[in-house]
Amino acid sequence: MNAQLRTDAGVDARLRTYDWASLADELDAHGCAMLHDLLSPSECVELARMYADEAHFRSRVVMARHGFGRGEYRYFSYPLPELVSALRSAAYPQLAPIANRWNATMGLAVRYPATHAEFIDRCHAAGQRRPTPLLLQYGTGDYNCLHQDLYGEHVFPLQMAILLSEPGRDFQGGEFVLTEQRPRMQSRAEVVPLRQGCAVLFAVHQRPLQGTRGSYRVNLRHGVSRVRSGQRHTLGIIFHDAE
Repeated sequence: MNAQLRTDAGVDARLRTYDWASLADELDAHGCAMLHDLLSPSECVELARMYADEAHFRSRVVMARHGFGRGEYRYFSYPLPELVSALRSAAYPQLAPIANRWNATMGLAVRYPATHAEFIDRCHAAGQRRPTPLLLQYGTGDYNCLHQDLYGEHVFPLQMAILLSEPGRDFQGGEFVLTEQRPRMQSRAEVVPLRQGCAVLFAVHQRPLQGTRGSYRVNLRHGVSRVRSGQRHTLGIIFHDAE
């Protein structure tokens, strides 16, 4: 079934089936949370196949040229593919209340509007007009260094990655890794066991953590460990646009 057509089933309806209170608790506790089976295998295959068609994209980045790791990725151009656009606009309203609560807890003045269209208008008014959803492609020996996806003044503090390939069948290795640096402590690593069609929500930059003397900010980075064999594709959904 074509990935574009399955949006008729309603990405928004799919996302509403998840327990968002529990997901918020996971994000508060660990900085990440999983959405199992968000996309079907056929949708994953259709999205991964888009990588070969330059018409969908505004740019291609070869990671080794920039010291980002090994592998490559392409940023989608506007208009986004229907399924990608639907995921972005439908997930945002579920995440905005969490983002606003996090900012309030961390003493940050920024608040996020109720809809993604309103937030994108804010980005575009500030000169952040380039779309940031992307497809990533890894082959044997490829990896993604720990990083943060910050593209300008306006940053939405949560993002989503969806694994389009099946571990153990399409590739070996290539685990999604999240690290968290707490003040005066060594970094904590989290390995997220994604399967094909599963999504991980995670903090882009900082999140609040409750300590014995109140809340404080912790810094997060994410990446992908070395792919030992095969090929791995991922869809990245970033909610702010780039300068």
